[in-house]
Amino acid sequence: MADDKPLLVFFTSRRSGPARRMESLLAHLARKERTRVHVMRVDVEAQPDLAAKFRVVTVPTLVLVKRKRAVDRIAGRASAPVIEAMLARHFEERAALKPAQNVPSSN
Repeated sequence: MADDKPLLVFFTSRRSGPARRMESLLAHLARKERTRVHVMRVDVEAQPDLAAKFRVVTVPTLVLVKRKRAVDRIAGRASAPVIEAMLARHFEERAALKPAQNVPSSN
């Protein structure tokens, strides 16, 4: 990806009821947060090597990736407030690291 937006990877499986129930929640989140985060769906049965690389042992699992590193995760079914809280922690951290712009000089 050319931009520096984090990537939220949704590891799922057709066979997992909890993962299927999270599908619409993640689709809504992807639309709502499209300016701040990319959301990617990965079927662990179709891509077992990728699931192994991220050490996914429970489906569903969400992994937040920043600068090619997994920085946070939620294993198991999660509600919208739980996912949004995880993302907010990282968005706040990212905003705190940006240099202030248009701040008047104290001279």
